[in-house]
Amino acid sequence: MRAVTTLIITVALTGCLAASPPVPAPDTFVPNCGQDRFRGLVGQDAAILRELDLPGTTRVVKPGMALTQDYRPDRLNISIDEDGLINRVWCS
Repeated sequence: MRAVTTLIITVALTGCLAASPPVPAPDTFVPNCGQDRFRGLVGQDAAILRELDLPGTTRVVKPGMALTQDYRPDRLNISIDEDGLINRVWCS
């Protein structure tokens, strides 16, 4: 009987133990795709992209082009408008 009582108390007290708190996410997240190095391209002709050494994860976005919605902080996106000018540089 004593063993049963000890077992019941042990099981009951186990539920009172606090689990480790989850690690909080950082307050600020800075993507690391190199967008700051390429922001100066905005407004330039897209032909300049052929002369640059772009990161391997670069995606050049043309008008009407379908994009995946997955988020990759290391992916550089360069958007080109209908006139062939670079109009946006961002990470995703």
